Amino acid sequence: MAYTDDAVKAKLSALNETQEGIVTVAQWVMFHRRHAERTAQLWLQKLRDSPAPKRLNLIYLANEVAQQSRARRKEDFLIAFSPIIAEATATAYKGASNDIQQKLRRVVEVWRQRAIFEPPIQDAVEARVDEIDKSRSIGKKPPLGGSLFSSSSGSTPSELQPLVPLQVALSKSTVASGASATTANAEYDKMHDPSTPLPTPPVHAARLSQLLKALANAESSVSEVIKSRLALIDGLEKLLETNRSALAKEQSLATQLSERRSETEAKKREVEDGIMRGLSAEDSPAAHLGDSEGDPVTRPEVEALTPPPVEALTPVGSPKQELQEMDFAAQNNAQSHEPTAGFSLSGFGFTAEAVQSSLQDDPNGLHSKKRKVVHEEEDYAKFASGDLDADVAELLQQESNLPK
Repeated sequence: MAYTDDAVKAKLSALNETQEGIVTVAQWVMFHRRHAERTAQLWLQKLRDSPAPKRLNLIYLANEVAQQSRARRKEDFLIAFSPIIAEATATAYKGASNDIQQKLRRVVEVWRQRAIFEPPIQDAVEARVDEIDKSRSIGKKPPLGGSLFSSSSGSTPSELQPLVPLQVALSKSTVASGASATTANAEYDKMHDPSTPLPTPPVHAARLSQLLKALANAESSVSEVIKSRLALIDGLEKLLETNRSALAKEQSLATQLSERRSETEAKKREVEDGIMRGLSAEDSPAAHLGDSEGDPVTRPEVEALTPPPVEALTPVGSPKQELQEMDFAAQNNAQSHEPTAGFSLSGFGFTAEAVQSSLQDDPNGLHSKKRKVVHEEEDYAKFASGDLDADVAELLQQESNLPK
């Protein structure tokens, strides 16, 4: 079968997962190694358009062709696959099932163990695969009880959210540009190695053409890296300016709070000094502080405390007792119809006429007391030796010695 684009597409479409099918297509591709670059481009396009299981078969085909090329020292396909193998592997790995991803990782490990591709190319392939794994783990929800600072998108502060896509784009472009630049520089050094004999002019021209394309791809990749990095720097500068403005406001607020704290401490010391000096509440500086409207604080009026009235005590020798004594004397005077010898009511502030007038005006008052006193007349001698006044006791003694 002659080499054409349709022939290559037909071979790739008929590829199955059996070892015999992969080896048969690989031998046909290697037979047309002069068209290695075109075959690689068609292979990449077919891989992009195929489902996940079919992509795995295409990676197996590239693995077979690359290993056979390395074993036979035919590097045409190694050179053709080097710029695109990282992207192709990532395309096949992304979105595949866990089983297919494990098989793809096994192929990548074989490439490293057998040194199929140059170390920079191998590093680029592994970096792309690792990046897909990291992005997949970030997209998952953190388990319950996990750390709040786990690497999840929800833990990224809102101020840094605009920088996340810029950093991701920069990382992707850096990986791609690193692989393409490494491949282009390797081809350039190989072409200009003095120890390498010059090929025939047609071969030399073809290799120079491939080198030009590799250099162009590498230059374009590096330009993307520069563009992505400039966008990230611009975002970082905006974030830095925002933080500088916020820092100035926070420093001003800190200064204000410090001044107010010092002022409050000074007032507190002033009040405490006034308390230690024994100042009254009106003289204290705190008494002159106003309310929220600036008016002075007025103290409420307090009603003065007044002592309760004290009940007057009846003194010894009260008027009641004197009336009883006067009644007793008037009784004796009325029986004898003459003044009692040695007895005078003037000493008590009373006269005989006043007593008689009182007896006539109030016959029930004094006469009732008269009967009581007469009834208890025999007890006066007994009370004479008590705590009575000495003059009164003498009068009572004289009354008791009068003839009846």
